[in-house]
Amino acid sequence: MARVDTSAAEHRPTSTMSSPAMNTRQRKVDKQTNGSANGSANGSVNGSAKSNGNANGNGHAITTTTTNGKPQANGAPKRKQRSLLRRLKRRAIKHTWSIPLALLITLLSLYAINPTESNILHNFIFLAYAQEPDPTSPNAAIQYGKGKWDIAFVAFYALVLTFTREFIMQEILRPFARSRFAGIKSRGKQLRCMEQMYTAIYFGITGPFGLYVMRQTPVWYFRTSGMYEQFPHYTHFAAFKFYYLFEAAYWAQQALVMVLGLEKPRKDFKELVAHHVVTLALIGLSYRFHFTYIGIAVYITHDVSDFFLALSKTFHYTDSDLIIPFYATSVVSWIYLRHYLNLHILWSLLTEFQTIGPYELNWETQQYKCWISNIITFALLAMLQSLNLFWLYCLMRSAWKFVVYGVKKDDRSEDETEAEMVDQKNGGKQVKKQ
Repeated sequence: MARVDTSAAEHRPTSTMSSPAMNTRQRKVDKQTNGSANGSANGSVNGSAKSNGNANGNGHAITTTTTNGKPQANGAPKRKQRSLLRRLKRRAIKHTWSIPLALLITLLSLYAINPTESNILHNFIFLAYAQEPDPTSPNAAIQYGKGKWDIAFVAFYALVLTFTREFIMQEILRPFARSRFAGIKSRGKQLRCMEQMYTAIYFGITGPFGLYVMRQTPVWYFRTSGMYEQFPHYTHFAAFKFYYLFEAAYWAQQALVMVLGLEKPRKDFKELVAHHVVTLALIGLSYRFHFTYIGIAVYITHDVSDFFLALSKTFHYTDSDLIIPFYATSVVSWIYLRHYLNLHILWSLLTEFQTIGPYELNWETQQYKCWISNIITFALLAMLQSLNLFWLYCLMRSAWKFVVYGVKKDDRSEDETEAEMVDQKNGGKQVKKQ
């Protein structure tokens, strides 16, 4: 019998003239060869898919490549990258101060490359428009003018205050609010307590600093005639300008907190929005049109009264016995600072605004103390006064409820007995505090 060349059979068709025995044997060989090849290929593919599925963690096959005969998963680097991004996102949500911190580090690093006045970031970090010293008064403080770069200064320190607020609240005040010493079980109350403690810290610093700055001006101690003497007030010494713009940054940052919803809205949310609008309008217009001596007086009256109010609310959330004397102090300071002194300023707008200093509108010489600025200033301060009267009503109502009914509750806040959800398990559900 002739010898069968199987290798040739794989590459050329079997001759139609072959014998039946040879054809039968050839079919067996072809069947075995094809079966082995298919089994090997299927096993290799299935094995790769199983391996890749296990690597993926979800059992789905992915495309593989082979290097030196070893399969490798193409999706592994992408999975690691996505996992890293998820971790960074979770961290940014948990630690909201990390994003403003990263921005601050970036800006400060860019400034450190060229720490001179030629660097554009210099005007973000430091006061701009320093004036030449007066040769007749060599010991006088350097004066600073006003300009568009002051907006950059306000924006930078609004970012600084955003980081400061989130970091202090989350890393310093939150552990205290959750401690046994504070004794606050509700997460909603813990958050409110943190907000009030931060407010007390901020105004506890800016209030005394504002009084220090005011003492060096003609308007100490709320001397209204000094607000109009030697108008317009083009320039200010460094501490005055820093205080004025830093306060502007604070209120801009507070408006951002409100817009982003970082604080839970209270029952007086609409009044708070109106207060922010009026405050920012007063700050911007007073700075642009040189009524900063009126502005610093309004700043201080609100800073000091806010300090005592925030402190009393902190004691309220911690259920401290100090709530009674501090709440009484906050009411008295509120009436004196926000009403008595501010009504005194409003009265001066009617009696001294026209009679002390120049009274004309001249854009070339920046003389803006005229009839229209008188109306606008009085209207904005009157709106601010009406909002303060509304909150005084809330404070007095809370005091009345405490004295008569023994109820410790601030009417300005949300109804904590109805709206606030307490983290308490009751069959796997959250229940309202009764």
